[in-house]
Amino acid sequence: MLQRGIDMHTWTQMKKRLEQEYLAPSLRGRLTYFVTAYHGTHDGDEGRAAIRLDGCEILKSNYFDRYGAFWKAYRARCAGGGDSDTAWAQAGFDALEAGEFYQADFYRAFAEFDRQPIAESLRSQNAIVRMFALLDRRVGRRTLLRLQREMADAPQWLQMILLLRMEAEGLLQEKQDG
Repeated sequence: MLQRGIDMHTWTQMKKRLEQEYLAPSLRGRLTYFVTAYHGTHDGDEGRAAIRLDGCEILKSNYFDRYGAFWKAYRARCAGGGDSDTAWAQAGFDALEAGEFYQADFYRAFAEFDRQPIAESLRSQNAIVRMFALLDRRVGRRTLLRLQREMADAPQWLQMILLLRMEAEGLLQEKQDG
């Protein structure tokens, strides 16, 4: 069971694995992961997570943004005639599709990604797990090209991650030249 928070030693190990062991060589030194917790807050040490490219945050989320996205999705599903139990169950997925996630979602996604084969991570229902997989060194150029066609219905932020990886691999230029 994942604890509510994560100690700094564990985050340091996770960050090292993501950035040094798993990250594609074409993005090493350019892409970094960031997670922090705000200790002593009224909401129980919640924090935020981000992905930075060349020092700029390209994907970020925090407790409050995720909370707001969840409730917006829940209300929209209920207003659309959906039953409240189903709306409640789906609202978390809707928030994640919008790129909003809890800090704990980030940790859980890493735990799933870290314990399964890369092919399973690429097919995961969890978009954060798929993001880790798209940035993984074990995913080759042919797979990236195939995934570009398959990800037309993926969240826009996840498609952006794929394009970022393809650009880093020189695949976008080759496609334009060819």
